[in-house]
Amino acid sequence: MLKWKVGEVRVTQIVELTTASLGPHLLPQATPEVLNAIAWMSPFIDENGRLVLSMHSLIVESQGQTIMVDTCIGNDKVRTYPKWNLMQTDFLDRFRELGFSTEQINTVLCTHMHVDHVGWNTRKVGDKWVPTFAKAEYLFAEDEWNHWRVEEQDYGPVIEDSVQPIFDAGKAVLVSSSHRVTDEVYLQPTPGHTPGHVSIHIESGGERAIITGDMIHHPCQIKHPDWSSLADTDPDMAAVTRGDFVEKYADQPVLIIGTHFAAPTAGKIVRDGDTYRLDY
Repeated sequence: MLKWKVGEVRVTQIVELTTASLGPHLLPQATPEVLNAIAWMSPFIDENGRLVLSMHSLIVESQGQTIMVDTCIGNDKVRTYPKWNLMQTDFLDRFRELGFSTEQINTVLCTHMHVDHVGWNTRKVGDKWVPTFAKAEYLFAEDEWNHWRVEEQDYGPVIEDSVQPIFDAGKAVLVSSSHRVTDEVYLQPTPGHTPGHVSIHIESGGERAIITGDMIHHPCQIKHPDWSSLADTDPDMAAVTRGDFVEKYADQPVLIIGTHFAAPTAGKIVRDGDTYRLDY
């Protein structure tokens, strides 16, 4: 579990799991041969040159608010991906060991509504799905909700067990894709992976950080922003969004915190010849 300080804002990572099994399904361009040839890629690939992805939440503490960004996969959920079906992890125990309580979370903020970003929105009590963070408002970008309320997901009843119960409990708040959560934390629209996908900007004390969401799945996409994921709703738009982002923040004093980046998870984008790398 890693921690960062951005001005007066504290960011804490809580890992649910790490995996090297998803890479070929997400980024088939990222072969072991290609990745092993990139010197700075070693923390983000395994001994066989396969992509390593981290499923983690990020707790952002800002101006008295405790904000949970993305809620991973969750327990007890019926999923079509076998390793995630009816999964059981000690995620909430890790959460508590870091000094947090479910009642302490004021805001849950999902960068988008895919299976691995909304799972701990709810937990199973008896035969019902109830909000895990009972005192929190759950913020969803309105464009994202408008898309998924009429679209099926590939991994199972994700909306039915992890999003709709939040609306049923009266905890959901639809916001714009540039919504400001506090004076220090606000959303930035980064569409392409999904129609309403957002990244999270943090600005405090003259320092800045951005939580990527799935606008960038893996650091190899910093070197190759044209590599779109097979999970992208609009691969062309995703590539444009990512390319613009990498160019804009290259050589800038902005900490990039990857929502799926394995440790060290964060760094700055710097120019590297005619392309880019993550400086960590």
